Amino acid sequence: MNVNYVNPFIKSTIETFGTMLGESLKPGKPTAKKSPFPTYDVSGIIGLSGNAQGAISISFPKAVALKIASKMLGSPVKVVGFEMADAIGELVNIIAGRAKKDLIGYELSISLPNVVMGTDHVLNSISNCPTIVVPFRLSLGDMTMEVSLTTKED
Repeated sequence: MNVNYVNPFIKSTIETFGTMLGESLKPGKPTAKKSPFPTYDVSGIIGLSGNAQGAISISFPKAVALKIASKMLGSPVKVVGFEMADAIGELVNIIAGRAKKDLIGYELSISLPNVVMGTDHVLNSISNCPTIVVPFRLSLGDMTMEVSLTTKED
């Protein structure tokens, strides 16, 4: 997968967490994903279509997802449920929307966000399209972002 597809999502993730949560993210080294399982328990996913197809997801440990939802909503979220899922879905939606503006030539459309919870959920990508995993560290804990994007030229 072309690194030029991943960089807008890294930039957008850093900007979104800075703006929405006042969090400074430190990205780790991007790697190719080797299994269909996410690193953590809670994943927000958005599909991408247009002149490129794929998806972006952000995954968190449950405790970090609850802290993020609490910070976004300005009140404690203590239970894994609708409020947390709504906050994580909104985050991935904003990240995809911001990255889309840096990928203008691909005329991307983004799907509605989905949030999947549980230790055994699976995140599959388009066949023959590698997924790049980028770990991030923030004051609330760790998270990962996964990007899978392909074009007809790839």
